[in-house]
Order: sequence, then structure tokens, then C-alpha cells
Amino acid sequence: MDSLCKDHFLQRQYRKVDGGVLWSRNERNLDCTVTFQTHSILQRFMLHFDLLQLDCNDHLYVYDGAHPTAPPRADFSCRNTKQQVGAMFTRSNFVTLKYVTDNWGTDANGFKLIVTAIKDPISSEHGCKEFRCKQREFCVSADLTCDGVDHCADGSDEDTAVLCPENGGGGAGGMWVVVMAAGAGLAVFAAGLALCCYCRRRAPTRRTHLHLQQVASSNGAGAAGKAAGEPPAPGGTRLPGNWPLPAGPRGYNAARPGRLRARAQR
Repeated sequence: MDSLCKDHFLQRQYRKVDGGVLWSRNERNLDCTVTFQTHSILQRFMLHFDLLQLDCNDHLYVYDGAHPTAPPRADFSCRNTKQQVGAMFTRSNFVTLKYVTDNWGTDANGFKLIVTAIKDPISSEHGCKEFRCKQREFCVSADLTCDGVDHCADGSDEDTAVLCPENGGGGAGGMWVVVMAAGAGLAVFAAGLALCCYCRRRAPTRRTHLHLQQVASSNGAGAAGKAAGEPPAPGGTRLPGNWPLPAGPRGYNAARPGRLRARAQR
């Protein structure tokens, strides 16, 4: 309430609303007056409390009109409870609230008042293009449905089984299913990516090992370390390349120079 009654140029202006919630909790030294107006003269206001626990020196006055001059429609204090009050209806399309508190209070003192602009059942039969409440068949704005506030005072605008299934337990369960499915998909994708990287790292190693074996066999290393000149083992691979030990078993340095010179002159 204190935020609505700050001293600014809109303080004395009528606030046109379809519905709202006025919340006060342990507000001290307050003298606040606020006036609400419906958008149409065919509407009026319904008020009901979701919380009402005032201190005995605090008073909430409700006026059926645009000014707090006439005697109040209701005067709420510590003697009133929300069960005793029930729902209240204005005769005009204005409602004025005046809240006066002293300099003492606790967090338990305060109120939560729900204000809703309604259209009566008689006029709403031909002009209700919004939402129709179930119990009293009042017509309220469709923007007030599924907002977590019981504007109809019978719970029909917050029906989680028919009107607002996403606000019930089923909606929360569906969200958990979507989250779990997304997590499983990410896990499968990560596993596939890791396997692909592992295979790509292993492939070059295998190709290099096979290439070195072929080169060693073609340069005369033989199969499994056998002596030069022996035929390859059955099933072995004969690859083209250099002859085994081209300068003899003991290499170029052990060959006789004269023999090499004589072969060169031929």
C-alpha cells in the first residue's frame, strides 16, 4: 500500500484496473488513500481477502465511491477475519481504500486484498466476451485467468485441471520429462563424438606400422630375422625393392677392391 500512496502527481488520479492484489505487511505510521475505477460503467468491483490479520490500532476503510467522504462501507480491524468478511461488492464502478496504521506492528500484521472488476450475470449474457466465472457467473477479464490469483473467489479462473493444466502437477512432470530426454540426447552425442575422435587417432598409427614393415622387408631385413639369401617363409610377402645385402654378407667395406674394379671394366 505504501508504494501506491507515495506523494507524486498521480496520487490523486483514479487507477483503471481489471484486477489486482493489494498487499500490506507491517507498515507503520501510514495514512494512505487510493481509488480504483473500472474500464466500463457496466462493471463494478468485487473484493475479497486472502489474508486479513490487522492490529487493533490499524484500520482499513472501504468506500463505495470515488471519494472517502461518505461513511465507509466497511471498517476492518483486529476484530475481523477473512472467513467472516467473505466477498464484498460495490454498487458503482469506483472503490476507495483508506489504510491507517500506528507506529507499532509485527510481520504477522497486514492484509492481502484481491480487487476484481466484474460484469454482472444479467448484462454479461449478451456482452461477456471474456471469461465467465463458474459459481456466480460473473464476467471478468481473460487476462486474469491462470495468473495464480483467485479473482472469481471460487477458483474457476485458476482451474489447473481444465483451464490451466500447465500450472498443475502434470505440467511440472512434463517439463522434467523434456529435461531428462534432452540430457540423454546430449550424453549419446558426447559418447559418439569421443568414439569418433578415438578411431581417428588410432587409424594413422596402424597405417604407419604397416608401411614400416613393408619397407623393412623390401630392404633385406628378411622375415623374422632370417639370414640373407634364404627363401621367404611360406605365406610370406615378397616385395619389390633392393636385393638383400647388395655388397655381400659382410657389406661394401669387406668386398675386395680388385674384384669390384674388374666387374666395373666388363
